[in-house]
Amino acid sequence: MDESSEIKKNQTEFVSGERIRFGYSPEEITIDELMARQGYAKAGAHSAVKTCAWLKNSMNGTGVCYKSSFYGVTSHRCLQMTPTLMCNQECVFCWRPTEVPAHAPEEWDTPEKIVEESIKAQRKLITGFGGSPNAVPGNYDEAKNPSNVAISLSGEPTFYPRLPELIQTYENAGMTVFLVTNGTQPEMLRKIRPTQLYMSLDATTPEMYDEVCRPKSPRLWEKVTESLAVLKEKKEEGVRTAIRITAVKGLNMTDAAGYAELIQKAKPDFIEIKSYMHVGFSRLRLTRANMAEQDEIRKFAKEIGDLAGYKFAGESEPSRVVVLSENGELSDVSND
Repeated sequence: MDESSEIKKNQTEFVSGERIRFGYSPEEITIDELMARQGYAKAGAHSAVKTCAWLKNSMNGTGVCYKSSFYGVTSHRCLQMTPTLMCNQECVFCWRPTEVPAHAPEEWDTPEKIVEESIKAQRKLITGFGGSPNAVPGNYDEAKNPSNVAISLSGEPTFYPRLPELIQTYENAGMTVFLVTNGTQPEMLRKIRPTQLYMSLDATTPEMYDEVCRPKSPRLWEKVTESLAVLKEKKEEGVRTAIRITAVKGLNMTDAAGYAELIQKAKPDFIEIKSYMHVGFSRLRLTRANMAEQDEIRKFAKEIGDLAGYKFAGESEPSRVVVLSENGELSDVSND
């Protein structure tokens, strides 16, 4: 039995055990209840904020996110948020609770309200660091005024109908904007100008896409491939662009030539190849065996880079990620 078949064989009984360990099945809980249990803070009617482990590490001076070393983002001043929990994919590797449905609100909040409420929520989430003896002096005060927003927390942000205005409003507040999309809404991508636009590319064929990304509606793969051309247009407009591959061992760490061919349609500034991490609700769907080791990520990244014309530019072993660029160099977006 090959490795892929062995991993798939183990998933059914593993998922059963995880449901017992979580204490409830995702189908038995509302999205608001789940957000509260998972440490999210609501920001208005439909947006959410959550701090990550790297923000906490940066506050205490014990480490920073790879976006700091790659792109100059100050980890304790990074606001991770989403303007909507809705998504049109149920990616098998997603740490979010894709099994719990999220619906469009009756009325969308304004960009101004989302920015105001998300910063307010972030400040509330980090309150405990104000009196912490472990916090680096000055970091708490800096963190109260985020300098970067990562619109990538949960859901697909391009469903928020006023996304271009939201990005501009964050920029008007003095923040750089990193936005991550699954590429299924090229029409919206044409309208936006974030500081850095990430597009997920987690498959090379419609069949692999169906297995890994589990689209909720037909023809989304065609939208993804269309968005690759849009990414190239965005780069020509001066937007920094990146392709992100979440590498799931046993599922999509194959066909380097296929990835390279698709990447060449986008010509992004950067390519990030990052291992799937066995955290959150992905534990209901995958096993630890689906995580790739750093040397496996390096090898896969080199295969893709050699075929696509990209060079090694950096890596973070704790995050199991390698970044490539055309000239082997990285550049900061820091506005601190």
